[in-house]
Amino acid sequence: MRPEIAVLDLQGQYRVYTEFYRAEAATKTIILVNGSLATTASFAQTVRNLHPQFNVVLFDQPYAGKSKPHNANERSLTKEEEGHILLELIDHFAAEQVMSFSWGGACALIALSQRPRTLERAVISSFSPIINVHMNDYLTRGIEYLGACERYKVGELINDTIGKHLPSLFKRFNYKHVSTLAEHEYAQMHFHVSEVLQSNLGGALEAATNINVPVLFMNGEWDEYTTPLDARLFGKHIPQSHFVTIQSAGHFLDMEHKAACRDSRQALIDFLSATPAEKRVRFHPRPAQDQHAIAI
Repeated sequence: MRPEIAVLDLQGQYRVYTEFYRAEAATKTIILVNGSLATTASFAQTVRNLHPQFNVVLFDQPYAGKSKPHNANERSLTKEEEGHILLELIDHFAAEQVMSFSWGGACALIALSQRPRTLERAVISSFSPIINVHMNDYLTRGIEYLGACERYKVGELINDTIGKHLPSLFKRFNYKHVSTLAEHEYAQMHFHVSEVLQSNLGGALEAATNINVPVLFMNGEWDEYTTPLDARLFGKHIPQSHFVTIQSAGHFLDMEHKAACRDSRQALIDFLSATPAEKRVRFHPRPAQDQHAIAI
């Protein structure tokens, strides 16, 4: 399963690395939006969950991953700018669907609020519209370590908090990745965390009120940082909102164990494949029966 690779010129100022996993029988295309400090590599399991039922597009933000060498990275990007980049990618690939993970949900909601012409459905995973006590502690410590560029402390913090339910192999990968990032990537994350702590994600709810497509919010039962209960606050702002809780899973959902992977995939396929007449259905995957680590 090899993707078609391209570096796209967007807005005349950003070069964005993309991977397009084409499936001949697929009729829909979905774009996956990374969380902070993540790259296209973090969606390896999700691609396997969605392809070949769907064409799948991955991309790196201009400051990250394989986009990084193609950009000057002289300043940090706002979530609004990331949202506009996503809008251009949706238009370029004529994508009908979007799925975001973690902090990628902020720019995804901004893009959705602009009502892109081709978009039909969206999935927002491991995201909520408020900063609860656990998330506030994580971000407060994170902004200190990011500001001082304390690489190893950032890696340890992620594994001890939002990543605590990951298999040990994934934790080692996370630690190696996060502790070897460029200084401008730490500055970018520091900028985003500062924005979030100042606004308490108020912009996410404001953007949500203009969304006119069905949106599935998917959260882990054990996720203390973006809880299923907090995510349900979006239901007051998005008329066609749907919610699913992945049993016995934390923040990283399909990466944590086989049952969470299975249930995440089932929830995605059920929602993304639903016809317009089924749009008010709420999806509830079966409770997890086992907790074996995914083989890598």
